[in-house]
Amino acid sequence: MKMVLILIILLGLLNNASALMSACPDCGGLQVPYPLSTNEECGDSRYRVYCNNGSLEFLSATGVYYKILRIDPSACKLVIKPPVILKDTCCTSDLREGGLLLDEKLPFNISTQNVVMLFNCSDNILQSPLNCSLNSICREFEQKVKEGRGCMDTLCCHYLKDSAMTSHRIRVRLGGCTAYTSVVDSEPHDSVASWNYGIELQWLPPN
Repeated sequence: MKMVLILIILLGLLNNASALMSACPDCGGLQVPYPLSTNEECGDSRYRVYCNNGSLEFLSATGVYYKILRIDPSACKLVIKPPVILKDTCCTSDLREGGLLLDEKLPFNISTQNVVMLFNCSDNILQSPLNCSLNSICREFEQKVKEGRGCMDTLCCHYLKDSAMTSHRIRVRLGGCTAYTSVVDSEPHDSVASWNYGIELQWLPPN
């Protein structure tokens, strides 16, 4: 009888472990693969994402939700939607929070596949190694994309977010640059119409 009880307990523990390693229900037309977790019953809680009103979202360290556009579980990557550049201004919707900030204690970071464009920058940025020239792709965004027209005639720059930079932040602020957007897996010579807007994040596989 004692052996049967032990077996029942072990089976229960195995079932609970299996449930935690399982994928979460789909959200907003996207599959939520393990280890991503939308609730305590599935996935790994360290890889928390949120299903809010039928939209799968990523929560930044400053409390801003960013919509998840796509997920590549085999590459341990997901792409979030860049913040909106507010109409008739050159400020992104997360300016008050200082832009995108990831919690360094969590297993997510910003990948090196992002080309980031900064707008409405102060002259101090000219001391940086960013491309702020007249042939920067940020000029094309201002001229050819409706959302960028509020940034026309401001100082703008672009850069490839490489491994030498912080992998947990894209910063905007008053007195610096007040708006940004990002494209993923795009080359400078690609046409604006072919740009894939997004901020690619990657996660460390669970132990």
